Amino acid sequence: MLKLSLMMFGLMLILSKNVSAGEKSLYDFLWLDPDKKVYVLQNKLYKKEHSLYLDIGYASNYTSKFQDTSGISLNGGFYFHEEWGVELFYTKYSNKNNDEFKNIKSISNVEPFVRRPLSTYGAAIVWSPFYGKINTFNQIFYFDWSFAAGYAQVNTESNLETVQNPSIASSYESESMSGAILKTKVKFHATSNVHLGVEYMNTYYMAPGPRNPKSDKLRTNTDIIFSIGFSY
Repeated sequence: MLKLSLMMFGLMLILSKNVSAGEKSLYDFLWLDPDKKVYVLQNKLYKKEHSLYLDIGYASNYTSKFQDTSGISLNGGFYFHEEWGVELFYTKYSNKNNDEFKNIKSISNVEPFVRRPLSTYGAAIVWSPFYGKINTFNQIFYFDWSFAAGYAQVNTESNLETVQNPSIASSYESESMSGAILKTKVKFHATSNVHLGVEYMNTYYMAPGPRNPKSDKLRTNTDIIFSIGFSY
């Protein structure tokens, strides 16, 4: 009885350490013959390899202190491997002056420096190493967790030319910069072809500011995107 209990305890330790094993993970159990091997399989219900997907989402932007910025996001991609894929993305923004902007203008009769996004588009490599399932409310929800990095073209507009001279009427000039994106996304599968997503994306680019308008500085544009997607 003691021997059986020790064996069961050892088995529980090994399984608890390797609960996140992939479908092809391989383990050697010490009490088995050296030439015997045990494969640990997880039931992955939603496969990604050789699949196309299209995501449509609402983007909430958290970059400018003086703007309420939101947008529409489109992502499309292809998984050439179960964990690796390529993606094209495009986000179109709309902006309006928020209360902080209006308060500064009404109190001091000057406008603050504002750079607001107009659109971002580009391409990225997607790595999706994690998947799992959550049992809640007597239902099982399957999800994938991915990361992506790539090139971005950033289109903005700013009042940099006029904000330094209060005697000139404020106006916005268009700007276009090359940059990069880093993002992470969790997709919850509703069906085999429909999923819901939550994405955190940072866009990095170089652009000048009012303190030194002749010198570029690293800027960051941050979005949280809620989306619905379709895969085939």
